[in-house]
Amino acid sequence: MKLPSRPPTDISRRLIVALDYESLPPALEVADKLAGLVGMFKIGKQLFTAVGPAAVREISRFGPGIFLDLKFHDIPNTVAGAVTSGRKIPGVVFMNVHTLGGPAMMRAAAEALVQGNGSKCGQKLLGVTILTSMDEKSMRQVGISGPPRNRVVRLAKLAQQCGLDGVVASVQEARDIRKACGKDFLIVTPGVRPSPKPRHKHNGRGATQHDRTGARSDDQARVATPSEAIRAGADYIVVGRPITGAADPAIAAEQILSEIGQA
Repeated sequence: MKLPSRPPTDISRRLIVALDYESLPPALEVADKLAGLVGMFKIGKQLFTAVGPAAVREISRFGPGIFLDLKFHDIPNTVAGAVTSGRKIPGVVFMNVHTLGGPAMMRAAAEALVQGNGSKCGQKLLGVTILTSMDEKSMRQVGISGPPRNRVVRLAKLAQQCGLDGVVASVQEARDIRKACGKDFLIVTPGVRPSPKPRHKHNGRGATQHDRTGARSDDQARVATPSEAIRAGADYIVVGRPITGAADPAIAAEQILSEIGQA
């Protein structure tokens, strides 16, 4: 296992790679290949549930910080306690809560990042707005009316009022969030997939047709390319399977970084 050979560049700092694994060894293997290429590794419920804080400690040794993606959503006191515990884990840079938990919960979470001397810890707290796996139909099914963009911007403004540092939202809402919340409010965009690449296929008559294909969107309903996300105002993009599922994760990451650079 090697440590990163070089620090992330300004471009690579904007790339967060999701390590969605059920055990630590494959996550460590991919982190080893990507150290120095990315700004952060995201550890979510699957890996954290299987391994616990040890996952953060081991993966943070490679250099990039950790986005602890546990989406806390509970009564204010419980969420405040969870954030307090999370900020004590070395390597954690970002944590998040569900904005649908309400203002009291978000304020309690933000206050939990304030140290005993009154200064704020170095970690940033993000609010999850509407999951990128949800579209307008699925929102209606759980009682949330209106287009996702309207609901997301409203939740982002509420998160800002409650002291959160930014939100997790899809690229479709990023531009409106930036207008509503200003340049210093962080926007982290998941559901990012690389641009489709051209491929050739025969039409059965001896001619060649051009087709375009890219990474499949899987369970994401609101997706975008890296360049689209950056141009829309995202500060960070989150990419998982298009990198971790690639034959060579480092090459896949470099290709996405190239798209970020072009934006």
